[in-house]
Amino acid sequence: MSDQERPLDVAELQRRLLDFAVARDWGPYHTPKNLVAALSVEASELLEIFQWLTPEQAAAVMREPERAHRVEDEVADVLAYLLQFCTAVGVDPLAALAAKIERNELRFPVGRTPPLDGV
Repeated sequence: MSDQERPLDVAELQRRLLDFAVARDWGPYHTPKNLVAALSVEASELLEIFQWLTPEQAAAVMREPERAHRVEDEVADVLAYLLQFCTAVGVDPLAALAAKIERNELRFPVGRTPPLDGV
């Protein structure tokens, strides 16, 4: 089975990212602070694609091949830095997400209007 046919595994992606950085001696630069800063920059680059679009234009972005490619690249960059950050600080991203979903299900039961302040 090729890499394209196998189901993606987060731990394997994290290992590949770590191996990539180690092979290039980037370890000293991959501190939690630097990784979270890079994550913020990449998230901003993703936002930039949508910044001045109307809701209708934003909904159509993935139908435009050039913009869709940019979105996919920026999503990949955001995820790569997030996974590298999680590796650096010892967070299991899937466990953290599952726990957060569970807390939100309790905090925001079905039928309850979400608060206006977003918390």
